[in-house]
Amino acid sequence: MSDPTIFENLKVAFENHLYNLDNLEGRILVTGRSDLMDVADLSRTLIIRFVRTDLPDIPVEVELSASASDLAGEILEIPETEPGVTLRVRFEKPVTDPAEQCEKIGVILTDLWERDIRLTQTLSFDYPQGEKGWTNRVEAVFNTRLDEDHMGAIGGFAESVIEAAGRMTEI
Repeated sequence: MSDPTIFENLKVAFENHLYNLDNLEGRILVTGRSDLMDVADLSRTLIIRFVRTDLPDIPVEVELSASASDLAGEILEIPETEPGVTLRVRFEKPVTDPAEQCEKIGVILTDLWERDIRLTQTLSFDYPQGEKGWTNRVEAVFNTRLDEDHMGAIGGFAESVIEAAGRMTEI
């Protein structure tokens, strides 16, 4: 029998922490969960969707992913590989003044996560209601790849995501 992969260990840790924030503390409401294995490229992805119970207007997604090369390098113990997991966070925020609000969102997230992210913001609207505002899909991809050494940081990370959602409601 083989040991669980980094992805599996982190997946369980993230699930446990986020579900505790939902079920035990009532601070968030988990609205969806996807645990995927893409058989075409043999990658793994976990996505947990939630909202803050006190501010449900900003949906959040936390995503962990591992590619086939990540998993193979770890399982086969290939010396030149550095196995790990990629962490992404997504928010959806309604905006009425994209130029100003997108800038503020960028400042909040890069300050919060100390510029350790690649940030993209994608604006969309439902035609023909575009004049009523936009939806900003904000994605932060963390530059640091995670492994089991990051287990102790999951609680702090979850708190920072909850804080980010709260700060976005103020914009």
